[in-house]
Amino acid sequence: MTVRQPRYSKEEFARRGDEIYESQVRAQVEEGNHGKIVAIDLETGDFEVDAREIAACDRLEARHPNAQIWIVRIGSRHVRRFGGRTKRAV
Repeated sequence: MTVRQPRYSKEEFARRGDEIYESQVRAQVEEGNHGKIVAIDLETGDFEVDAREIAACDRLEARHPNAQIWIVRIGSRHVRRFGGRTKRAV
């Protein structure tokens, strides 16, 4: 198994991931997928959507073995949550 090395600083990684999600991916995935995960290849802009992080990343890596993957939860600023949870108003 080859260990993939990051090609961007943490700041550049986050900036690119957020930019691609907002400009190219969000409009395509938001409707009907709230709470699911989007795995985005920062170099190609290709993405996969799934309820599970691993499944989305595995499918993306199958197409792009050297992908630099940014993960976003649709409809949330956070992929994971630690601690308490506030009740969401509907």
